[in-house]
Amino acid sequence: MGRLEDEMTKAVELGWFGIDAVKQRLLGVAPEIFPLHPTVIPVLVKLFSRFGQNERLKLADHSRHHDAIKTVQLALVQGKQLTGSYESPYESSPVKLRLHPYRLCLIKNAWYVIARPVDDALPRTYRVARFKSVRMLDDSADVPQDFSLRDYFGNAWAVFRGAESYDVEVLFTPDAARVVVETVWHHTQSATTHKDGSVTLKFRVDGLEEITNWAMSWTGRIKVVQPAALRDRVVERLKAALAMNEE
Repeated sequence: MGRLEDEMTKAVELGWFGIDAVKQRLLGVAPEIFPLHPTVIPVLVKLFSRFGQNERLKLADHSRHHDAIKTVQLALVQGKQLTGSYESPYESSPVKLRLHPYRLCLIKNAWYVIARPVDDALPRTYRVARFKSVRMLDDSADVPQDFSLRDYFGNAWAVFRGAESYDVEVLFTPDAARVVVETVWHHTQSATTHKDGSVTLKFRVDGLEEITNWAMSWTGRIKVVQPAALRDRVVERLKAALAMNEE
């Protein structure tokens, strides 16, 4: 292989384009999501064909985070640690982080860094947009050779994997059915179309928070058949919305 192809092989292994990507989209998005080597688009197509990856990669504007993305990319290639200030939604003020970066991936239009804090045994998921600052250190990163993004995310609906697994079944009204089946929402998805035009989708997911948000986006056209825990979440969200808008 040539030098550029070696570099792009490394990029694929590092998961810079998410767990998977659709080959046809790469020609349009590669210059944006791979700023280090914008000249290797044909190699991208060739490599993703070889790796047989198959998941949506949507085009989005990540220009505001270009420097942070590039910094993480360099740290991954050079095998270095990262440090920075991170604005977590669960903290009252930005926290200082020092990380062993494992992967950088684009999922549902947002960049995420999978990294292990130096004082922790397990990796976590960090959204790039929440870094107030980030820079590469000279210290080497400790990245397990057998780390797998697929195993890490498991059956998470998107990014955040819950501790408990659920078999989800939802029923869509006929007017929504045609649209909803156009998209593969999850890699465990199965669909059954009924005589009246409605459709049942089934999934196996780890955690309910993210799929609850998705179900709420179909309000009025979706019925949660199971599990009861998801149905209860949706009902409580709807009650809260009604109460808020009746004031």
